[in-house]
Amino acid sequence: MSRDICIVGIMVDHRATRGPEVQEVLTRYGDSILSRSGIPDPTKGRGIISLTLQVDENGRKSLEKDLHDVPGVSVNSMILGPVLQ
Repeated sequence: MSRDICIVGIMVDHRATRGPEVQEVLTRYGDSILSRSGIPDPTKGRGIISLTLQVDENGRKSLEKDLHDVPGVSVNSMILGPVLQ
């Protein structure tokens, strides 16, 4: 199965309480994460995380499912294309 370059956007509501759960998920997929950027929104108690991944389709779907399982987390992804050999 090919590995794609993907961008994943994550919105975390109630980040003070949900942040550790999100971090646990991201740690499990750390080998696939090329970059990560986070922006807190302290006035609204939420945070935005953007990831760049190099992962196959099953890995991306698994990450998205695990993040969706955390209450208050929204996830959207975009596949940019396959990794060139």
